[in-house]
Amino acid sequence: MKKQYIGLALIVLGALLLILSYVFSLEDYNFYNIGAFIIIIIGIITHISVIKRS
Repeated sequence: MKKQYIGLALIVLGALLLILSYVFSLEDYNFYNIGAFIIIIIGIITHISVIKRS
């Protein structure tokens, strides 16, 4: 995997976690939702920093 796609992979991973928490009725558990949100935010920051460096 190229280094420039790490941020996008984290964003997709966070989105998949949110979808899975909805499918399995885990939306009442804040740990999963906050964890997915943090992964998405880290992915956005990583993607922006990688794009700026290249």
